[in-house]
Amino acid sequence: MSSVSSCAGCVPRLLQIIQILRRSSRPVTARMLSEELEVSIRTIYRDVAHLIGQRVPISGEAGVGYILGAGYDMPPLALLPAELEAIVLGLQWVAAHGEKELSRAALDVLAKIAAVVSPALQPFISIPSTATKLPLDVSQDKDDRASLRAAIRA
Repeated sequence: MSSVSSCAGCVPRLLQIIQILRRSSRPVTARMLSEELEVSIRTIYRDVAHLIGQRVPISGEAGVGYILGAGYDMPPLALLPAELEAIVLGLQWVAAHGEKELSRAALDVLAKIAAVVSPALQPFISIPSTATKLPLDVSQDKDDRASLRAAIRA
């Protein structure tokens, strides 16, 4: 089959295109998209045309670049496995190394994310492939970090 919707790997790529456009404040060329996604420029043209056909507000044109229209609503937690691994790793580090308030906040955020991700992504949280090590000196006074963080905010 030649339609984009029949391609098993296309849906994540289409979401990736939307995410790349979402994070950029300037037009993104098909070449930039193709390099990041490691596909041909022709595939990008086809994917962008498919997204536009699905009423995703992408404007621009070949050679100039594409931008995502303001107000496009894509679920913000449509996470890819690698994105989820990055979040889990960062939150584990903060939980292990942060002062008390920040450590608890990291664990709370991790629990919130675990509550909303799909069952297919749950193993990336419950059995992560990456993990941080505990601090070398666990008895290190974390109150200084809380004061420092408060001073930075002020």
